[in-house]
Amino acid sequence: MIRKAIRTIALQYRSRGLLHTLLMNVAQLAAFARAFFYKLLYLGSIRASLFAMQGGSTIEIFHKRAKLHVGRFVFLRKNISIRIDDEGQLRLGDHVFVNDNCTINCALNITIGDYTKIAPNVCINDHDHNFRGAEGGHLLKGSVVIGNNVWIGAGSIILRGTQIGDNAVIAAGSIVKGIVPPDTLFLNKREKQFSAIRQGPVDEFVHGMAKGAEAI
Repeated sequence: MIRKAIRTIALQYRSRGLLHTLLMNVAQLAAFARAFFYKLLYLGSIRASLFAMQGGSTIEIFHKRAKLHVGRFVFLRKNISIRIDDEGQLRLGDHVFVNDNCTINCALNITIGDYTKIAPNVCINDHDHNFRGAEGGHLLKGSVVIGNNVWIGAGSIILRGTQIGDNAVIAAGSIVKGIVPPDTLFLNKREKQFSAIRQGPVDEFVHGMAKGAEAI
């Protein structure tokens, strides 16, 4: 493992230069130290080997039976918020990568498989607020299971009761609920619609475009 680390740093030095290699590795060490701090802070609630958390990322665990299971070499980038409440169980598989500004809220069960990559600004929730006030408490819960080697595009929202199969790709900006089969691309249909606020300017714009087309 030490030899592999030395080889990796040598390759980085040749491609990036000395200064940038030093800065990058100092940042990496700081991320590992931050993760270790949270592991100590929630001793008994976080089960993890070696993982990293960059600046601004936080873990909050609000129940003695809530658990966070983190696999090997998980990397959490900047400003990620992980919250686990009730008796929630959050599992991150080996080599999971989570990019900047993501939110994971767990009150029941969220599982993210090995080698899954999550782009910036993704939100994953296994519960909704029970705004109708019917029976079932103030939260409606449903497990979220994300398979191995899944790619989740930027700005996507993963809702309760969702299962995403291995090797699936979730297009940027998607809202996902239900079953996504393995080896598929999921995207919400997007249809552009324009409605006039004031009729005059729209008519003038359309008329101008038509005249321009006639001149070509």
